[in-house]
Amino acid sequence: MLVLSRKRSERIVIGSAIQITVVKLEGNQVRLGIEAPGDVSIYREELLRDIPEWEDAAVHPASRTGLAED
Repeated sequence: MLVLSRKRSERIVIGSAIQITVVKLEGNQVRLGIEAPGDVSIYREELLRDIPEWEDAAVHPASRTGLAED
């Protein structure tokens, strides 16, 4: 896991198509803005916990890319 410190309005860039901007800091909360292509799905993790396929992919990350190990 990469851990970064950012101030308000600073960005993190992932690849060439995804940008995450710190929009607001308030108390123990941070508000993020995410810019990504339309074909990239973005979810809050807690919403995915009830989906069995996501849990399996979280345990075996390669299975999300079709490169599952035997």
